[in-house]
Amino acid sequence: MANREKLVRFLGSLGAGDAEDLLHELWLRIQSSPQGPVAAPLPYLYRAAHNLVRDRHRSMRQAAAREQAWSEAAGDGERSEEPGADRVLIARQQANSVDEALQSIGERATRVFRRHRLDGVEQRIVAAELGVSLSTVEADLRKAYSAMMELKRRFDEA
Repeated sequence: MANREKLVRFLGSLGAGDAEDLLHELWLRIQSSPQGPVAAPLPYLYRAAHNLVRDRHRSMRQAAAREQAWSEAAGDGERSEEPGADRVLIARQQANSVDEALQSIGERATRVFRRHRLDGVEQRIVAAELGVSLSTVEADLRKAYSAMMELKRRFDEA
């Protein structure tokens, strides 16, 4: 602990952006390894810190190489922006469930929900468009939100 600041600076000079984390890892390694007395403790700590940074860099390089090899084996190395077929199917099923839930709350409540939440129209404007009071719009939104929360709960359980 007396050489903590020196070791943090040393780790930083080696390009370790997470010098504090590496110092903690170094401390844990030294504490867990059974050793006898060390003749030159500071050089020993510098060497151990250097080895730790080298091991971290090697591990990162190997992980990048594995990722590259996997990407090349899985395709042409380019990631598709399109979701997988399974995700598309699930999204379609969920969209159908949302439509069914909205239909179950009534036409006006569905229209209020779509105009306010999907189209971004203010509640008072929706009320004027439909010829109803603001409190009616708010009640319809509560009904729609309740239906959506129930649907979300069912999705989470599945």
